[in-house]
Amino acid sequence: MYEKIVSMMCEQFDLTPEDISENTSFVEDLGIDSLDVVELVMELEDAFGMDEIPEEDLKKMRTVGDLVEYVTAHSDT
Repeated sequence: MYEKIVSMMCEQFDLTPEDISENTSFVEDLGIDSLDVVELVMELEDAFGMDEIPEEDLKKMRTVGDLVEYVTAHSDT
């Protein structure tokens, strides 16, 4: 799960896996804004067969680890 999410992030944001860890912050470490996060989440929803992630849950996701934890708990895979 983690590797797939990191791979998707690398492709979307032109990063390398070395740029990302579970503690990596979207905003502070990667400079990814909220619109970029929404686009990533939409791709994750499709890739992992998830329902739309509520906005209030999105606001709580500050790090890659937060996102991985949420996807793991809510995906079909």
